Amino acid sequence: MQVFHTIKQTQEWCLEQKQQGKRVGLVPTMGYLHDGHLALVKEACRQCDAVVVSIFVNPTQFGVGEDFECYPRDLAKDKELLETTRADVIFAPEVPEMYPAGYHTFVEVFGEITGKLCGASRPGHFKGVATVVSKLFLICQPDVAFFGQKDAQQVMVLEKMVRELNFPIKIVRVPIVREPDGLAMSSRNVYLDAEQRKQALVLNQALQKAEQAILAGERDLAAVKTILVDTIESSPLAQIDYAEIYSAEDLSDLNVIKGRMLMAVAVKFGSTRLIDNRLVEV
Repeated sequence: MQVFHTIKQTQEWCLEQKQQGKRVGLVPTMGYLHDGHLALVKEACRQCDAVVVSIFVNPTQFGVGEDFECYPRDLAKDKELLETTRADVIFAPEVPEMYPAGYHTFVEVFGEITGKLCGASRPGHFKGVATVVSKLFLICQPDVAFFGQKDAQQVMVLEKMVRELNFPIKIVRVPIVREPDGLAMSSRNVYLDAEQRKQALVLNQALQKAEQAILAGERDLAAVKTILVDTIESSPLAQIDYAEIYSAEDLSDLNVIKGRMLMAVAVKFGSTRLIDNRLVEV
């Protein structure tokens, strides 16, 4: 496996693969990899001939007071994990390589899709995401890019960006990977102390209870949202950022439980903010 730190190296390698007729896959990550990331990489290896994994903690998607400086980083460990897959290249640039002095070009997706959920509580977050992913797309020229369903809103935003900016790239969603006890895998889980880690299980439990109510016939939107909120609030350490239900197509508002829906939650335990979601259709 090769590790590139410059855009030029990565561009040249990707161009060579495409000239050889290979199908190039890209897995964008911020590193500190876990089995959720590896599921993306393995799916990329299954679908593509050449696979690039980017590892870059992107400063433009972090707001003031967020955890950019202390976000966990361990490139050596990440490389060891990726050696167990068929990935070909790690692209691990430093911040000045991606955002040189005087950088002022950004990509932004507007509308309901970025104004709700994480977009409401983290202003500017999706502007940073859209910008860095656009840059990665232009650097790597992938045929396919792989993202996790855990970041459901992010994937929806990027799908819209790809569609509207005519990127010739297919976006593939990979299902959420969970710990044996149900907690969605996240690099931020490492921040949790033992009691926070135990109480964080309430996120998946709340989504399960809400889904069970819907499948049992509940169609009142407010009633289902109450199940989400009450279940989460049963955990003393939980601080709810949001617990919402929207259309899974575009995050538009719903009046009743109907169609394909995204139930999404964001909850803080101490200073650690975790997200989770579940798709349900009736």
